[in-house]
Amino acid sequence: MSAIDNSQSDKTDISLGELLGRAAETPDLPLVFLYDGKPVKPGYHVTEVKAGQFSALDCGANPEAWSEIFVQLWDIEEGERTYMTAGKFSAIVRKVSEHLRLDGSAKLTFEVSDGVRPMQLFCANTPVAEDGTLQVALTPRPASCKPRDRWLAEQNEKASPCCAPSARSNCCS
Repeated sequence: MSAIDNSQSDKTDISLGELLGRAAETPDLPLVFLYDGKPVKPGYHVTEVKAGQFSALDCGANPEAWSEIFVQLWDIEEGERTYMTAGKFSAIVRKVSEHLRLDGSAKLTFEVSDGVRPMQLFCANTPVAEDGTLQVALTPRPASCKPRDRWLAEQNEKASPCCAPSARSNCCS
């Protein structure tokens, strides 16, 4: 079994393919999702895996299209159950992929509820091997304005002109 390189653990909003790739590195580790400052209970279930193709018009009247995978977690305590392994999680997703077309590069959203509180939407951070488990921190998925997000990205690119295509050979690796 190879060790997971935790140096890349600062990425948020990973894809399904990235999650499955990390899970494949340590299939025997218990898979623990963390949200609201705490881990899911050991009896959690993956109750649904859904694939969607979306078309929309954003607030700037720009057409948008994307693929998204939703993984629903039911955060319950159930008897003496332990955390499912990363390998079992991957097997569940493989079983779903026998029936649905799952795009590994699709946006990944987790729907989490304890069966009492309303379902909450989260994105997943890069899994980290810690304390003998594979931990995936889930971050609340906020609303966003796509035209504003694109504008901010353009401003960030302008702020680092050294890596512009014409100057790339002078200062960027």
